[in-house]
Amino acid sequence: MKLLYATTNKAKLESMQRVTNSLNIEIIGLKDLQNLQEFKNIELPQIDESGKNPLENAIIKAKAYYKVLQIPLFSCDSGLYFENVDEKDQPGTHIRRVNGKTLTDEEALEYYAKLATSYGGKIKAKYKNAICLILDEKNIFSSMDSSLEIEPFYLVDKPHSKVVEGFPLDSLSVDIKTEKYYNDLEDNLAVDKSTIEIGFTNFFKQVFSQITK
Repeated sequence: MKLLYATTNKAKLESMQRVTNSLNIEIIGLKDLQNLQEFKNIELPQIDESGKNPLENAIIKAKAYYKVLQIPLFSCDSGLYFENVDEKDQPGTHIRRVNGKTLTDEEALEYYAKLATSYGGKIKAKYKNAICLILDEKNIFSSMDSSLEIEPFYLVDKPHSKVVEGFPLDSLSVDIKTEKYYNDLEDNLAVDKSTIEIGFTNFFKQVFSQITK
């Protein structure tokens, strides 16, 4: 089966392709549509991510893209949540959107490093992730299950020397158990193995087991 992952983020696309590698699912991204003749002249929608949480945003995005493209697709969304910070500093679903501006990788790295400094050099944090999969108008599946969450970690003010395009905050993220930066963990274990590979793999398995019954 071929599924569209409604994202232009190369790092996120490659991560999800690893997740579904063993599931007989081919994942393509929005940029791949440019190579498909039937979609070359289709104007993609502007998404108003006005949801109160990652699940609402994932559903908003998936439905907007499906309305235009009419092919099996899914969308994901994340929220970053800090412990013991002022409400004004809580990013939630607006990880990249600060003071009305969408941050680049470099700007996000700078902003969150300074924020960590203001709270003593590190902040305990957690990502909550959500997904909405639309196969057709009758088969819509979504989840923000705790299995999609990343284990709590520390966001610190001293960045790792390596910055992965599309995942700038991994350079500020430290695994609590090992006290290693995410970028020093084998295969980015904290992000890919515990959350994406297990949680999202199980989501796809459960969906396809339901529709084949």
